[in-house]
Amino acid sequence: MAVTPYRAVISSDWNECLAPCGPFDPITFTYPELTADLTALFKAYTGNRISLGKACAAIEALLPEPLSMEQMDAYLDASFETYAGVSEFIEWCRKRRTLFMINTTGLTGYFQRAFARELLPPVPVLSSNAMLRYPQSETDPTVMLDLFETRDKGRNTERIMRQLEGSDLPCIIVGDSGGDGPHFEWGAGSGAFLIGLMPKPSLLEYCDKKGVTIDLLVGSDGPASAMRMTSAIESFLTGKGK
Repeated sequence: MAVTPYRAVISSDWNECLAPCGPFDPITFTYPELTADLTALFKAYTGNRISLGKACAAIEALLPEPLSMEQMDAYLDASFETYAGVSEFIEWCRKRRTLFMINTTGLTGYFQRAFARELLPPVPVLSSNAMLRYPQSETDPTVMLDLFETRDKGRNTERIMRQLEGSDLPCIIVGDSGGDGPHFEWGAGSGAFLIGLMPKPSLLEYCDKKGVTIDLLVGSDGPASAMRMTSAIESFLTGKGK
């Protein structure tokens, strides 16, 4: 990625944070008989009881074959949804020279098809679950990073910041569950502004155990949540002279 005049990076989780869906919902939509198993695996890795890698290996063993693009499209046609104000928030970031990065254990293929079908505004960077990835498309984000474990969220955020303006570039991290805990832990050590969006007990417990202070806790009241986030982000960046 070439150096660009971004003033900050926002690295945000997706599932149950910006969208009311789980990372494996496309699979349970296609194979509903796997719902209980996949729900248990999701709760296990977001609660930091097993690794994401082990969860994905278990899921791959359950699947007769990877989801096709047609199966993913059928899921998106029936179920794609975000929380109120998400598209507007992504556009807000673009207009204010803030790189918005989706950083999630959600499936890469889900986002590839969502962008291809123009269900989301374009984003420059996607860090996502490498378990399912379709052939490259012109609608893919410019930079696509594989995520194999939850700790890769912090590594991938750091990688993007280094490619831009280095460690001095202000960073905002958004997450909701214990699976975001390692990302928040990395962010706390890097001076990032941490936003818990509809935070689950697993995130609060992780941060409490690690001595990580979350800068802003935001509830689930739609556009008002986005307004509180943007206001807090602007205050943070103003304090950084951005």
